[in-house]
Amino acid sequence: MPPEPLLEVRDLHIRLLPHDDILGGACFDIPPATITGLAGDSGSGKTTLALALLKLLPPARYRVTGEVRLRGRDLLALDEGALAPIRGAQIALIFQDPLLALNPVLRIRRQIREILEAHGAEGDPGELLCMAGIPAPARILDAYPHELSGGERQRVTIAQALACRPALIVADEPFTSLDAPRVVELAGLFRRLRDRLGTSFLLIGHHAGTLAATADRFLVLGNGSVAPGVAHAG
Repeated sequence: MPPEPLLEVRDLHIRLLPHDDILGGACFDIPPATITGLAGDSGSGKTTLALALLKLLPPARYRVTGEVRLRGRDLLALDEGALAPIRGAQIALIFQDPLLALNPVLRIRRQIREILEAHGAEGDPGELLCMAGIPAPARILDAYPHELSGGERQRVTIAQALACRPALIVADEPFTSLDAPRVVELAGLFRRLRDRLGTSFLLIGHHAGTLAATADRFLVLGNGSVAPGVAHAG
């Protein structure tokens, strides 16, 4: 028997108020300890879908209906108080722009520790950076975000996402602006983390070939729906 899905998305509708439909009736599963790629053209609603999965879209601007079940629990049915201990601890999001995702006035060590403390989790910021692919983290830990390269900032946000060992990490456009060697390096990191930690990843992007080559399963977002995809690298 196949394992029960880690994440089950059922009949997910997203509307930009008052009347612009972004996604209509999406249904897909993410199994445990797998990498799922989700490709879509610019403007297809990829980032909006990522935010919807964690119930992060502002309700004043968006109407989201359907079910997003993480280990059987519908996240869309929970209020903010119930979601706070789940976001980051059970499901985490890596934002597309690491510089905007990081606090510009706090050192990296402090920013990683704040996530651990918020969830009462044990962990060492240096070890988390090593896990995210930074083998000598001392300089990074004492730096501010603006003192780091784009690649280093990205690894910091991956370390933050890993801090509480979530079952699922959603990464929005993780391969954007990377050259080919860095794409291969990052894809290998995601696969090692899947194998080592049993973490599932939803990798969202526009380059179907890269995602299909990296992932165990591949989906395509287009025309307001999500469907299984087949892609050829190139």
